[in-house]
Amino acid sequence: MSSSRTARERVRAELTREITDIARGQLATEGATGLSLRAVAREMGMVSSAIYRYFPSRDDLLTALIIDGYNALGEAVERADAAVPREDHTGRWLAVCHAVRDWALAHPHEYALLYGSPVPGYKAPVDTVAAAIRDTVVYGRIVSDAHGAGVLNPPGGLPAPPASFGDDAGRVRDVIPEVPDDVISRALLAWTGLFGWVSFEIFGQFNNAVLDPATAFEHTMRCHAALLGLPV
Repeated sequence: MSSSRTARERVRAELTREITDIARGQLATEGATGLSLRAVAREMGMVSSAIYRYFPSRDDLLTALIIDGYNALGEAVERADAAVPREDHTGRWLAVCHAVRDWALAHPHEYALLYGSPVPGYKAPVDTVAAAIRDTVVYGRIVSDAHGAGVLNPPGGLPAPPASFGDDAGRVRDVIPEVPDDVISRALLAWTGLFGWVSFEIFGQFNNAVLDPATAFEHTMRCHAALLGLPV
């Protein structure tokens, strides 16, 4: 019975993987709003009722794709950070930035699912949170390590965060621990700057304007590192 159950579990895992692979292809052709369980079943040669045993609704399939996407991005960021010496905080930041951009360029439709327009009627469940913050946790560790090592030296003249930012900083401190509010404020500036650039590039906002995006990206991420206070 145990062997039979294992075989069934293996078949279920393979079919689940095939469903999500086909659904990712639909993202490229139809977009997230056009994702259809019936169309996936048709491509697999399954009756539409059978696919509902794996994903009871389109939203369940969307959630699986979102979790897979966040995990893939998180794994790419974790590998990039692990490849750089721990004391090279600027190198770790730049490696993470390039990992995000490289993954987005290689998987533009999955990036659009994660960071593009919300899918009408879909509300992401809490199941997505752990995967969604994997890359942020890595970034937070870099900032915390740099602060702990005493290497953060931001340029002068930057305004202090407003008093109302204190509560927000407290929540962000869950992923960027043991740093003061001003460091968290600058860390948010750098992190959102990274994803702002990548989103502009992925969604074509730089077309006919930035003709050497790779070089401009490197320069911009170094500028963000300097604003954060990392040595550049």
